[in-house]
Amino acid sequence: MATDNQLEQMKQKYAAVLTMIQQQQIQLSHVHIQDNKLFIQGVAPSEQAKNKVWDQIKIVNPNWAQELTADISIDPNAKPAQAQGASVSGGQQRTYTVQAGDSLSKISKQLYGNANDYMKIFEANRDVLSDPNKISPGQTLKIPG
Repeated sequence: MATDNQLEQMKQKYAAVLTMIQQQQIQLSHVHIQDNKLFIQGVAPSEQAKNKVWDQIKIVNPNWAQELTADISIDPNAKPAQAQGASVSGGQQRTYTVQAGDSLSKISKQLYGNANDYMKIFEANRDVLSDPNKISPGQTLKIPG
């Protein structure tokens, strides 16, 4: 339970970094606490996108290495996190991989700033969710704009 609390605190501290990751269309595969540090792993579509995230990390905490591990690789062929067939100008489709201890309201608070917007996420994921209270670590959820 301590790591859940620690994870939430680190996500809040590095919220600007997580926002930059979404803006740069970096596909996150992991965000969790590992070795008492926030561990972020993902794939960036370009060196420029990766550098923008690193710049943001350094703005949030110049001594980031003491509390953060970021493993961001580059794959120019990686597909941006969006729905198939959606046009880029028509709004991006983000995704979120459920971590242990997550709830839809917790994810909603992290991504929208309001825990009460969890039904947006539930409605967008009715194809994989039957109950807003039943999500599992590892599930990939669509995050509507």
